[in-house]
Amino acid sequence: MDIDVHKVAMLSRIRLTDKEAAHLGPQLGNILGYIEQLSEVDTTGVKPTAHPHDVAMPQRVDAVSNANRRDTLQKPAPNTESGLYVVPKVIE
Repeated sequence: MDIDVHKVAMLSRIRLTDKEAAHLGPQLGNILGYIEQLSEVDTTGVKPTAHPHDVAMPQRVDAVSNANRRDTLQKPAPNTESGLYVVPKVIE
């Protein structure tokens, strides 16, 4: 399998030296060979899956866990109004 490593690198937006390309060429060839080998496996009757474990994800109860503590949290503030913090105007 003849692979143009420089073309693959250019398409991937990766800059490679000739030395790096010579080193990566055989590795890329091995990967593509393995993919080719996998494509020859007969998968007739095998149900496609998105996850190897056929389980549902646990979900937590949709319930309020923190009470409204706005009044308690705003007590130490120097100035509040209608549940909002009042701060001095910075930009005129």
